[in-house]
Amino acid sequence: MITFPNAKINIGLGITEKRTDGFHNIASCFYPVNWCDMLEMIPSKKLIFQSTGIDIPGNPDGNLCLKAYHLLNEKYDIPPVHMHLHKIIPIGAGLGGGSADGAFAIKMLNDMNSLDLSIKEMEDFSAQMGSDCPFFIENKPVYVTGRGELFDHLDLSLEGKQIVLVNPNIHISTKEAYSGVVPQALTYALKERLLSDISSWKGVVNNDFENSLLDRYPIIKKIKNQLYEQGALYASMTGSGSTIFGIFDEEIDLSNYTEFMVWSGKLD
Repeated sequence: MITFPNAKINIGLGITEKRTDGFHNIASCFYPVNWCDMLEMIPSKKLIFQSTGIDIPGNPDGNLCLKAYHLLNEKYDIPPVHMHLHKIIPIGAGLGGGSADGAFAIKMLNDMNSLDLSIKEMEDFSAQMGSDCPFFIENKPVYVTGRGELFDHLDLSLEGKQIVLVNPNIHISTKEAYSGVVPQALTYALKERLLSDISSWKGVVNNDFENSLLDRYPIIKKIKNQLYEQGALYASMTGSGSTIFGIFDEEIDLSNYTEFMVWSGKLD
């Protein structure tokens, strides 16, 4: 079985409160994007995980695909599989690629073993791997609160719009990103604004991480400005960076970004 775990973007990201557990409360929209990894699983006599493509830092035993297997195996005693992850989505780039890999592994193992898990049950397993993971079970636009695990339906469609994602090959750690943020309540109704015309988002629907990171990394600010100069309806950094995206009515010339990792395609 082969699937294609996809990335997501944040449209708006407010850091609204520092929690007593050390995490932060946020307000954001998660929207799926078709920049994808590839994940294959086949039956095996023993559990095997291997990866190709972009090098994944850290111990492979900590990969979320393996964690997904162990979570389900602990409850359902499922047979071993050979997993092959071909990594394409940039790592530590605000795109949720690792979270998607783990969530898609849950869905694959559910199908392969006929576990008949409900959406809610798969989301609960995914939540044990990370705050972003449950989003990728249904993989639909949602309004997100809490520490990123509370989802409200959001009737937002950008179907047919062209998106350009530019990753400037800068790794920004979560610790670094949060060090420049002062949590504060939103001064506008983000959910309602997202349901208005996209032309009203610029300068209003903001990513709070940009306040410090765009000055610290001028190339990120330059990319954002270039996307607007090329006619973006809206442009923003996604997550805690460093990827910048622009949403357009039609395809654009990408020759300005040849030194970076770039993906462009239609939104669903």
